[in-house]
Amino acid sequence: MIKYPLMRNNILREDLDAVIAHLKQNDPILTNGPNVKAFEKEWSEWLGAKYSVFVNSGASANLLTMAALKIRHPEGGEVIVPPLTWVSDIASVLQNGFKPIFADINMDTLAMSTDEILKKITPNTRAVFLTHVQGFNGLTNKLIAELKEKDILLIEDVCESHGATHNGLRLGSYGWASNFSFYYAHHMSTIEGGMICTNDENLYEQLRMLRSHGMVRESSRQDTRLSYQQENPELNPDFIFAYPAYNVRNTEIGGILGRSQLKRLDRIVARRVENHNWFLSGIDSRIYKTDFEIEGSSNYAFNLILKNPDMALAKRVMERMTNAGIEFRRGSAGGGNQLRQPYLKGVIPKDYHTQFPKADHIHFYGFYIGNFPDLTQNEVDEICSILNV
Repeated sequence: MIKYPLMRNNILREDLDAVIAHLKQNDPILTNGPNVKAFEKEWSEWLGAKYSVFVNSGASANLLTMAALKIRHPEGGEVIVPPLTWVSDIASVLQNGFKPIFADINMDTLAMSTDEILKKITPNTRAVFLTHVQGFNGLTNKLIAELKEKDILLIEDVCESHGATHNGLRLGSYGWASNFSFYYAHHMSTIEGGMICTNDENLYEQLRMLRSHGMVRESSRQDTRLSYQQENPELNPDFIFAYPAYNVRNTEIGGILGRSQLKRLDRIVARRVENHNWFLSGIDSRIYKTDFEIEGSSNYAFNLILKNPDMALAKRVMERMTNAGIEFRRGSAGGGNQLRQPYLKGVIPKDYHTQFPKADHIHFYGFYIGNFPDLTQNEVDEICSILNV
C-alpha cells in the first residue's frame, strides 16, 4: 500500500466544480476555444513572456518546438541535450532530423553543466535544449551570455520546474522557446497538457499553425493569412496547409482546469519550496547529497542521491521505501541516463554512456519521491526517519 505517493490531491474540488459549471451550460464548447485562449494569455502574464500556445502534453510542446527549429534550419544540424532528461526532449530532436549532442550534468543542479555545454558547441550547433531538472535552476549568467554572443538559440524544458527563477525572472522567460508540462504529478495539472512560450512573434505564429495540422487560418496575423491566400488562389482559404504538421490541440476542459489552478500556483510553489528545504535539513547529509544549488528552485520532488556509489546501500534504501509505502523513481528525471536506452542504439557509439559519469551516478544511485502541497512537516519528518538508514 502506498502511503506517500508521488502526488496527492493535485486536482481539487474547486477545479472540478469549474469544469462541471461549464458542462452544465446548454451546448458548451468543448474543443479548443475561449478558455484555452484565456489560459494562454493568463499564463503568459504569469510567466513574463509575450506568447503562449497550449497543447496536449509537454512532449507535444517539445515536438512542436523542434519542428519550428527545423523550419528555421531545414539543413539540420546539432542540438545540445542532457543525458538526464525526459525521453521526449531527445526524441523530438531525432524526429526532426537534428543530431543530439550530449553534455554531462552539474551534480548541484542536475542540469547540464555550463562548461560541458560550451565544450560541445561547434559551427553546426543550432540550439541548446536545457532541462531544468526536478525544479532546480539550470541557467547560469555565463551560459546566457555565451549563447547570445555565439547567436545560438536557448530552448528551456521547464516541465518539472514551474515557478523556479534565475536572477529573479521565471525560468521559461529566457529562451527562444520554453516548454511546460501540466501532467498530473507536476506543479499544476490539466490532467494532460503542455505549453510552449516565446517572445518571438514569428515563432508564435508558426507554433499556432503547427499545433493544428499546419493550417494557415490558425495564424493570428491577418497579413500572414492574406499572403498565403494570394500565393495560393486556387485553394479554399479555410484549408491552406503551410506545414506537414500535427494535431496536438488541447480542449476547453484543459483550459478551465489550467485557469483554475493558475490562481493558486504561487502558493503551491511556496509550499513546495518550504517542504523541500525541510526535507534537505532532515535527511542524513553523511549518506545523501544535500548541498544542491537551491536559490530560485521550485522542486516538484525530493531528490535522494547517495553521495557514494554503493549498490548494497541503494538496494537497502529502495527496500525501506517499498516497505514503508513511499513511492519512488530510480534514476531521477526520465529514469536515469538516457544514453543507456535502446532507442539510442545506432545513434550513439556503443558504451557511450561511460563518458557521462555524473548522469550515470544518478542512474544507479539517485531517486526521487513525492513533494506536494498538502504534505505536512510531520510527514516529511517520518519520511526522513525511514530514509536515514
